[in-house]
Amino acid sequence: MVKDPEILYSMVNMKLRDCYDSFEDYCQGEDVDGTEIEVILGSAGYHYNKEINQFR
Repeated sequence: MVKDPEILYSMVNMKLRDCYDSFEDYCQGEDVDGTEIEVILGSAGYHYNKEINQFR
């Protein structure tokens, strides 16, 4: 998994926009640990917004 928060932010948001209806669907579909992603992105100030299905 990508550890750089800026690259991860871009990759996850692209997948959320193009392929998945929710972060939970993304994690299941990509077989990734959502908690780890939230920690990495949270360290850079990004948090998942369910209403817009994006990290901001």
